[in-house]
Amino acid sequence: MGNEQEDKEMEMGSIVVEKVGGRSSVVHCFSRYPVKFIIPKKVGSSRTDAVWVYALNYGGGIVSGDQILCKFSVGDCCTMVLTTQGSTKVYKSVGSKCSKQLLEARVGSNALLAIIPDPVTCFSTARYYQKQVFNVSSNSNLVIVDWITSGRHESGEKWDFDLYRSINNIFLEDGEPLFLDTMSLEKEKIGCIHELVQDYQVIAMILLLGPKLQFVQNLVQDKVKGIMSEQLQHPSGALSHKRNEAGYFISKPSLMASCSVFGTKIAVILNLDGTAMISNYNIILWASSRVEIIELALSSCLLRTIVF
Repeated sequence: MGNEQEDKEMEMGSIVVEKVGGRSSVVHCFSRYPVKFIIPKKVGSSRTDAVWVYALNYGGGIVSGDQILCKFSVGDCCTMVLTTQGSTKVYKSVGSKCSKQLLEARVGSNALLAIIPDPVTCFSTARYYQKQVFNVSSNSNLVIVDWITSGRHESGEKWDFDLYRSINNIFLEDGEPLFLDTMSLEKEKIGCIHELVQDYQVIAMILLLGPKLQFVQNLVQDKVKGIMSEQLQHPSGALSHKRNEAGYFISKPSLMASCSVFGTKIAVILNLDGTAMISNYNIILWASSRVEIIELALSSCLLRTIVF
């Protein structure tokens, strides 16, 4: 009873998508401060049957101590895309308070849910906890883009936050866990985060799951193979050089990708060099173009990118 009351107090938004007249339609939409949903009538090609939802935060970001819960339900054979209009800013922590953002979603049979926001940007001393839980059927389709930048470069901040923890869990209808993932960067436990990630600027996870995304699976595998082949054949152009404490130059790849396949899913890890921020964004957008990936899916796999 206590948890239900707590969830009710935290719930800032909910959306239900069902088929109406043969098309994916919003049949329920609720939001309250500090969350607002914008649902445009037309995004992308008219051939695409998808509801697009833009999630906004009043004030442009998440304030210290905010606790936000949003729930989504995508009915059988429906498609919904959840995105943002800019990076999610997490402001400085006040009194060591942690900002929390929780997402719960149900994806029906033969349905597609795409979570493709802009990256999270944590300010200096920020403390941020994010958890996303998805319940899917055996033939549901799911796209998750979960990524964070190193911070506010223009202010000289680079990995200067105190805590960033992101959890993504996927469960089947019977409650069996399909995917459990936690990424945690906590200054108190690992020390200086900047020293850990060095010059890299982005940490990202892209997850693609379901039969509708088979074509995208193949694109991802081919892309990763091409990236690694190029770096192995021409290593000098793909490496950045830095002098270590002993005075020796050490080399590290500006971009590294690996792909491992298990079952009908694909796992891919990309390492991106922060000296080419535009390239990093292009790689992410290539794999998860906001409009094209939905159109490709309508005409799976697991793709994970992480920077270390």
